[in-house]
Amino acid sequence: MSHQLKLFERRKQRVRTAIRKNSGGRIRLSIFRSGKHIYAQVIDDAKGVTIAQASTVEKDLKGKAKSGATIAAAKQVGVLVAERAKKAKVSEVVFDRGGYLYHGRVKALADGAREAGLSF
Repeated sequence: MSHQLKLFERRKQRVRTAIRKNSGGRIRLSIFRSGKHIYAQVIDDAKGVTIAQASTVEKDLKGKAKSGATIAAAKQVGVLVAERAKKAKVSEVVFDRGGYLYHGRVKALADGAREAGLSF
C-alpha cells in the first residue's frame, strides 16, 4: 500500500469516527469521487438503506455536463441528490466527505445540495 493511500485511509477513518460520534443518529450524505465521475448517496445507517442517490453516470446528467469530472457536474449531482432526498422527506443530513478534502468537486457537490434545500 502506498504512503498516499495510507494517509487517505487514515483521514477517511477519522472522518467516519467523528460522524458517528457527533451525528446523533441523523441520516448521512456520503460521497465517492473517482477520476471521471462523482457519486452521492443519502444513507440511513440505522435501517441500513439508501434513501436517495445520484451520480454523473446517470443519463439525466451525462448530456448536461461536458465531463463527469468537473465542478459544474458535481454541483448538478448535489442538486439532484438533494431533490431526491426532499421527495423522500429528508431535509437534514450529516455530510460524509469520506477521505476527500473539502475542496473542488466535493465542495461543489455540498454547495449544490445546500442550494437545493438540504441542510447540514
